[in-house]
Amino acid sequence: MFISVSLCLCGIFKKDHLTNPTASVKPHQQMDESQFELDALAVFSHPDDAELSVSGTLLRLKSMGYRTAVLDMTRGEMGTRGTPELRAEEAVEAARLMKLDLRLNLGLPDGHIWLTEESRAAVVRVIRSHRPKILLTTHWDDPHPDHANTCRIVRDAARLATMGRYDLKEDEATQPPVKMPAIMHSLFSRHVVPSFIVDVSDFVEEKMASIRAHASQFYQAESQEPATRISDPAFLTQIEDRMRYFGSLIGVAAGEPFYVLEALNVDDPVALLTRPMNIYS
Repeated sequence: MFISVSLCLCGIFKKDHLTNPTASVKPHQQMDESQFELDALAVFSHPDDAELSVSGTLLRLKSMGYRTAVLDMTRGEMGTRGTPELRAEEAVEAARLMKLDLRLNLGLPDGHIWLTEESRAAVVRVIRSHRPKILLTTHWDDPHPDHANTCRIVRDAARLATMGRYDLKEDEATQPPVKMPAIMHSLFSRHVVPSFIVDVSDFVEEKMASIRAHASQFYQAESQEPATRISDPAFLTQIEDRMRYFGSLIGVAAGEPFYVLEALNVDDPVALLTRPMNIYS
């Protein structure tokens, strides 16, 4: 499995691999500059998914000094609006606005993301290449099949990446196993209660700017392309309303909700429980 690569290092973007779909490299044979460890890697199905779901959290992590990245599973070529080439350009601009250290694209077929050996191994190789401490991805209850399957691939890959004898190849160098990264699932479904909510009050404008970088997908009065659910003028207002709602649950202006399947290890319950919250949430 090959991935297309766009790099942001020291504020410099390299767009060759996004704008040229034939330019791709194996994760463990990337340029030396991409061989660095990450703190947080967001893995989502389509080029605007991370922006819509977790960009506020990524911006907050970046402000705290963490290294952040996004792995897009597909190029979004099945989207009703825009072209893969245009969406690639938009993804580069959005990455700049999110201040990412790295953005990758696996180039899997949009609308056909499945839990297969090939898809699991591709994500394992990215995890082993960059050794993220945490993974952000969708929830398995997401109604979009690509989103739900991306979640399942990520959960499998995170575990398989720890197994030294997984993905052995006779004709290629074997990547060393890694410690299993923690996984936090972004929530859109009202049926799942968040494990925690990240305060993104200081990053709302930057989050919305990164979303609007995907201009082909959202409302433009002059656009002649077919209307979609997300191109409705009200859609981006709804994104802001969601942030305000989840922020209200913890007593802040804006928040992004996450679910963690595993029990959380709390070091200081006093510090945790005396943070701002809403007793009526």
